[in-house]
Amino acid sequence: MKSKLKNDNSPLTWLFLTPYFLLFLIFIIVPIVVAIGLSFTNFDGVQFPSFIGLNNYINLFTQDSEFMQQVLPNTFKFALIVGPGSYILSFMMAWMLAQIPKRSRTVLALIMYSPSLTAGVAMSVLWTVIFSGDSQGYINGILLRLNLIAQPIQFLQSPQYLMNIMILVSIWGSMGVGFLAMLSGILSINPELYEAAYIDGISNRFQEIIYITIPSMKPQMFFGAVMAIVGTFQGGAIGVQLSGTNPTPNDAGQLISNHIDDYGLIRYEIGYAAAISVVLLIIIYGLSKVVGKLLRDKD
Repeated sequence: MKSKLKNDNSPLTWLFLTPYFLLFLIFIIVPIVVAIGLSFTNFDGVQFPSFIGLNNYINLFTQDSEFMQQVLPNTFKFALIVGPGSYILSFMMAWMLAQIPKRSRTVLALIMYSPSLTAGVAMSVLWTVIFSGDSQGYINGILLRLNLIAQPIQFLQSPQYLMNIMILVSIWGSMGVGFLAMLSGILSINPELYEAAYIDGISNRFQEIIYITIPSMKPQMFFGAVMAIVGTFQGGAIGVQLSGTNPTPNDAGQLISNHIDDYGLIRYEIGYAAAISVVLLIIIYGLSKVVGKLLRDKD
């Protein structure tokens, strides 16, 4: 009877899943396939693409000194700090919020989540004012009043400071969907597990997190990690918005996503930009697989 009911409902199930599959096909699968196809061509957006084989990839790794010497190191530096930093911070904030009453938790969660919704506006208004290169900027104003500097520092135009400011702003705005997933995962854990753990010998909150909280929410931890990876490697717009220039001063804030925009939207070398995007896709996929092996719940 149970099996028959399941079979009777399966067409309806597929009917409800059809819109998702169509959207996934149109907005995910098709663009990926098109990008892979264009990466083997010379295409300027006007003339019909001409097949050139692996030339775009060869040029990317052997001729594009900007990519190898600036863009790739910048991207991995940015990712290695912002990715783990935002991930750990999201978990810590989610865990602390889970310890307080529901009403206060809801308000604080909304406050923490809001920067991820308005990151572009906030960066162009709030952070540019804070790091403004004149005496009206908050940081310069404080340093001048304390007589620590003789003249304002051009924070957002200086290669020495731009990347560090990008990292700070990215971590500040990292409380996004991954943060909400972690908060949901922590709140869904059965409180009886903690009671049983303390009976079995757990004596403090740190052990509670290591032995109960994290193992009980591995799907949410995995989702949060993937979102952190994707968000980090798509963070190239931050440098452009802060500095107001593309490319950024001395390429100090150029990430792979900036390189794609440069060749695809400015130089109209769309085939080459597609090759860069495929390389970015492979990097994200590889890191996601590594994280998956560490965090994915095998059950």
